[in-house]
Amino acid sequence: MAASVEKKFDVNDFLVNHDNGQSGVVQPLLTDLYQITMTYALWKLGKAERIAVYNLFFRRSPFQGEFTIFCGLDECLKFLENFHYTDSDVSYLRQVLPPSVEEEFYTYLKQLNAKDVTMYGVPEGSVVFPRVPLIQVEGPQAVLQLLETTFLTLVNYASLVATNAARFRLAAGAEKSLLEFGLRRAQGPDGGLSASKYCYVGGFDGTSNVLAGKLYNIPVKGTHAHAYVSSFSTLSEIPLTTIQPIANGKPVVNFVELCLQWRKKISGVIGYLSEEANDGELAAFVGYATAFPSGFLALVDTYDTLRSGLLNYCAVACALEELGYRSIGIRIDSGDLAYLSKVARKHFVTVANQFSLPWIAQTLIVASNDINEDTLYSLNEQGHSIDCYGVGTHLVTCQKQPALGCVYKVLLSCLLTPYLV
Repeated sequence: MAASVEKKFDVNDFLVNHDNGQSGVVQPLLTDLYQITMTYALWKLGKAERIAVYNLFFRRSPFQGEFTIFCGLDECLKFLENFHYTDSDVSYLRQVLPPSVEEEFYTYLKQLNAKDVTMYGVPEGSVVFPRVPLIQVEGPQAVLQLLETTFLTLVNYASLVATNAARFRLAAGAEKSLLEFGLRRAQGPDGGLSASKYCYVGGFDGTSNVLAGKLYNIPVKGTHAHAYVSSFSTLSEIPLTTIQPIANGKPVVNFVELCLQWRKKISGVIGYLSEEANDGELAAFVGYATAFPSGFLALVDTYDTLRSGLLNYCAVACALEELGYRSIGIRIDSGDLAYLSKVARKHFVTVANQFSLPWIAQTLIVASNDINEDTLYSLNEQGHSIDCYGVGTHLVTCQKQPALGCVYKVLLSCLLTPYLV
């Protein structure tokens, strides 16, 4: 019976190690207990230093596909370079291992490192295939045994989500932008960071995850939420109603009034009534444009995508243009994405032609809302005017296949005896 363990928590154990960029949870104790008990058996039998060779590979490509994107090598190298047991680690192992374990074994663990291990690997981000070794390690068998679980957890999800991202890229096409929006649906903070990192490797263009942007130098992108729009009810909630024109000498105007004038003009052009548009939504757009006049991208489906959201966006976009700024685009997060994007593009072209503003015809259209690989193929078949996709749940959770199934098998012992794989 194992002794009872005192529960302690130190937040520093879970922070990123800024010396090597690796998560603080990636350490020798991030393993299965049986790796340590097997190591003790090898040590007790005098076989801990026996030279062995292990291969890490998978047997089938994920998602019923024909390829996999190999990722996780960099993290495995960092783990290998820093492999050692701390005094705290050894103290904990004394509590969980049986009392019969000899004290000399704990001394052995304190002195253990991976300096005698040689590692070979396929380059990170390579396209790989079943049963081909991704990583091969040579060295003392006890150390190699202790690497198994950590290597697998570093490679399995990384390669799986990178492959999923690559499949989304193939489905969307090379000319479309893909943004990873999955942090809130990922399997915990570490899963969210890993997803952002390896989706970028797999072909995505950016992420909403600010910490991933900081840690991995990934472009960060984002707009605003429905909650922001619905928090406004009337135009009177906007206290700051002016935006400084870019051109020197131009008078400062009441921005709310300018947007209302443009909404009235545009409504007749695209066939909607100005009175049907939601004033709270316009207030939200005006507030956001006031904060980000050169980066205005609006979520337009909080109320009615076409009769309210699109009309209000066009009004704010044209008002910004009058002051020397250019808005970026819209995001649609519900409804028939193919149909709504085509109607939106048609109206942008109409406004561009009517008011001699050709750039509005090319307004960016972003689509989100539970998009998966099949959705992308369906949108392509229907025809659409979407320029960019924000993808979250189906991407980072890999709902089509939740695990890759890499394995880590001994290939040779010191006697060069082949083992079954």
